[in-house]
Order: sequence, then C-alpha cells, then structure tokens
Amino acid sequence: MIEKDEYVILIDEDDEVIGTMEKMEAHLKGHLHRAFSVFIFNTKGQLLLQQRATHKYHSGGKWTNTCCSHPRPGEDTFAAANRRLAEEMGLQCTLHPVFTFTYRATVEEGLIEHEYDHVFFGVSDELPVTDADEVAAYRYLDMASLELDLKAKPSAYTEWLKICFDRVKNNYHQYFKGRLLS
Repeated sequence: MIEKDEYVILIDEDDEVIGTMEKMEAHLKGHLHRAFSVFIFNTKGQLLLQQRATHKYHSGGKWTNTCCSHPRPGEDTFAAANRRLAEEMGLQCTLHPVFTFTYRATVEEGLIEHEYDHVFFGVSDELPVTDADEVAAYRYLDMASLELDLKAKPSAYTEWLKICFDRVKNNYHQYFKGRLLS
C-alpha cells in the first residue's frame, strides 16, 4: 500500500531534479523519477533476495533484489538506500554505488515504473530481520542459479530485476573480485 502524501522526486534524463509528485500519480502517469536498488551479497557470493509482500501496490509476491525504493524529496539517495535497507531487511552494512540505469516497464494495475535507478552493492553475513509489511520471505542464491531461475520463471521476478540483471552480474564479477570467500 502507498501511504497518503508519499512523494517521489521527478527528474530529467540526467538525474536533475525537476519537481516532486505524489507516488501513485507518478506511477499512473509514468513520469521519470529517482529510485534505488540495493544488492547485498554474503561472503559466499550469494545474493540476498526478497519476496515482496503480497499486498504491495504492485509486484506483490514477486522476488527481487535485497531492497528497493525511492528517496524522499530532499533526501540523499545514498541515505535513503541505507534507511530502507534497515527498515525492510533490518540490515546495516557499507553500501557502494555501482551503476545507474533508466527503465520503463508496465506493471500490474496499469502502473508504469519509469525510474532512474541508482544501484548499490554491499556485503553482509548478517541474517535479515524483515518487516512483514514489506517482505514475505527471503532467500540467498548464487548468480548462476539466479540467472537460470530468471530464465525458467521470469514471471516470478520483478521487472526491474530482470532488466538490470546482466549489468548486476557483470559488475558483481568486477566489484567482488578478490573480496569474497569461496
């Protein structure tokens, strides 16, 4: 559910702020807005995935990256990523900006995700303590297993995860080279 008076930051193609808009209206109209996606890996190299709570306003019950959301108007994107990681998954760890991407995808109920997404990576072996309003379940998968599952069961995953997976996989190999234990 979207809380009343929840706003997103509207931006241009260069991620420059051009205004704000009520979150549901932005998703109904498909306006480009700022977002972030957090990918937390354990030291075995497995990605922590969350299954979105079934009552979410879109993509409920689908598997996705560790957490994702939108910064609030006036909130730094890095700070927002840390805030939501703690709120949704009960985790704190060092986050590193890795890449950005823009996508547009139609999701349930005629909503349009049109986002300039800031992607952060982190490493933690802490087990999550999830918020049941946000997360139905969690699991860890290595990148090869996730790639196979995305191909076998694409409808089980969020649109943004499917769209950015190849870039995540490519950056994973570069970013974590020598950092993870096997």
